[in-house]
Amino acid sequence: MPAAETLERFNALVEANARVEAVDAFYTAGATMQENQSPPRVGRDAHAANERRVLALAKSVESTCVHPVLVRGDSVVIRRILRFERPDGTVTRIEELACPRRGERIAEEPFVYDSAQRVPGKAPS
Repeated sequence: MPAAETLERFNALVEANARVEAVDAFYTAGATMQENQSPPRVGRDAHAANERRVLALAKSVESTCVHPVLVRGDSVVIRRILRFERPDGTVTRIEELACPRRGERIAEEPFVYDSAQRVPGKAPS
């Protein structure tokens, strides 16, 4: 079971948009990450590269962890609200459930969200 302090440090890095640093610090080298039913990305390096790619496409990113974080044994459920603003001013808001499985380091993490949320919209005035 992950320590409460570990979860707090992990979520704090994600909310600070230090997403690549969070991957480096909290994932095993062979970790798998899977979005909805897509094929999983395999390996910490692949996941870090994807995070860099996503962040590079955005003008800004806001990540909010919605508490409580649910923990049972080595399974965790984290509800997040992500807001991506693109350089053209469009915004994508995604509410997801991240379900990392681990002890103190994440070995497997499926993400579940409604893929219709990925369609960018006009930013509110």
